[in-house]
Amino acid sequence: MKQRTLKRPFTLSGKGLHTGLQIEATFGPAEVGTGYVFKRVDLDGAPMIEAVAENVVETKRGTVIAQRGNKDVRVSTIEHALAALYAAGIDNCLIEVNAPELPILDGSAIQWCEQIEQAGYVEQEAEKEYYIVKQRIKVVDPETGSSLIVLPDDELSIDTMIEFNSPVLSNQFASLDHIDRFRDEIAGCRTFVFVREVMPLLQLNLIKGGDLDNAIVIYDTPMAQDELDKLADLMGVPRKPAEQLGYLNDKPLAFTNEPARHKLLDVLGDLALIGRPLKGRIVATRPGHSLNTQLSKKIRQELRKQNVQAPAYDPNEAPLYDVNKIRSMLPHRYPMQMVDKIIDMGADYVVGVKNVSANEPFFQGHFPDEPVMPGVLQVEAMAQVGGLLVLSTVDDPEHYSTYFMKIDNVKFRQKVVPGDTLVFHLSLMTPIRRGTAVMKGYAFVGEKIVSEAEFMAQIVKNR
Repeated sequence: MKQRTLKRPFTLSGKGLHTGLQIEATFGPAEVGTGYVFKRVDLDGAPMIEAVAENVVETKRGTVIAQRGNKDVRVSTIEHALAALYAAGIDNCLIEVNAPELPILDGSAIQWCEQIEQAGYVEQEAEKEYYIVKQRIKVVDPETGSSLIVLPDDELSIDTMIEFNSPVLSNQFASLDHIDRFRDEIAGCRTFVFVREVMPLLQLNLIKGGDLDNAIVIYDTPMAQDELDKLADLMGVPRKPAEQLGYLNDKPLAFTNEPARHKLLDVLGDLALIGRPLKGRIVATRPGHSLNTQLSKKIRQELRKQNVQAPAYDPNEAPLYDVNKIRSMLPHRYPMQMVDKIIDMGADYVVGVKNVSANEPFFQGHFPDEPVMPGVLQVEAMAQVGGLLVLSTVDDPEHYSTYFMKIDNVKFRQKVVPGDTLVFHLSLMTPIRRGTAVMKGYAFVGEKIVSEAEFMAQIVKNR
């Protein structure tokens, strides 16, 4: 899939949950590779803040990000809008806001979803980059026992369980089996707060804009009538009988498990801070913003170590091109055929496999007592895989050959030895023009990059 951005900008305005300010936020298109970026248009120089996990500076009652090196330039309550962008498959978006937080609106993500739908999206030139979960990941809060477990899966799905010591809201469960269902099943679910939490939050100078229109308020601990009346007056809501436990809102719950669904919404919004869509199944037990962003930070750390993930390779699946198909397209033969099969191919990328055996002829001299595959042959194998992508674009590919014109930025990271399986990922850096292709290639053994290169090749018709 291609990266997406908004087709046209849109603006939403409303009060901030914590500041109580009247806020305006404009979401607009952004260039390939931008990700989600906030622009504080109310500050001198309109500073930018990247919405990535390492920029999270606070997680009390919402996710707060700040500019690197300047924590005074910040924006909070971003998780609902990010969840809507993430669910819509929007990869790149510039968000201009005139306050230190986004408007809370009705406490859910539904208005963001509606505006994104109306704005539409456009596909961009670059491929969408996923984070594919290949092994179990777990983060735990040792104090509360809360946990997030991420498991391999073909698509993103989330199971969320919440638990409170409350006669009104005790245990609830919510799940999202496919991201396409987010708008109808999750987006309209509002944030919630317990009455017993309201006064401490007000004392922390938070929720100045909170009311029954933007949050579910749960009254589950009996208190004196005058205290409840005082809180109701502070929040600007009608007074309720102190003996009547339950939800203070006149608006009914959208779902019986609306609080659990909102917690799932928060998980998704905080996952957006990874910077790329995730493929995996998440099991969230009593999640919160602190734990959610801890998971996103952990994944971001892995991405910083190795920005490109190894392609998924299942040796049990039938190849796209087997060795006979490859020989019908490439002129290479023993001992120079360096590709065993092609397992995936798109309009501008290809994935191939080379099984490195102890019987490779080059091991006789490189080196007899310590067999190591020459780096130049890794690049040759990489080029052959890329050549199959280029040849797949012409009729009668057996009548053409591809030739190196230039090789740049070659790096060798670790040895390749007998028994290794090389998996190559090649992608076009620019569209093929006049039979010339410019490609970026990576070679992996397991999850690690062993070599990489950029090269230019030309396809020529055989005489």
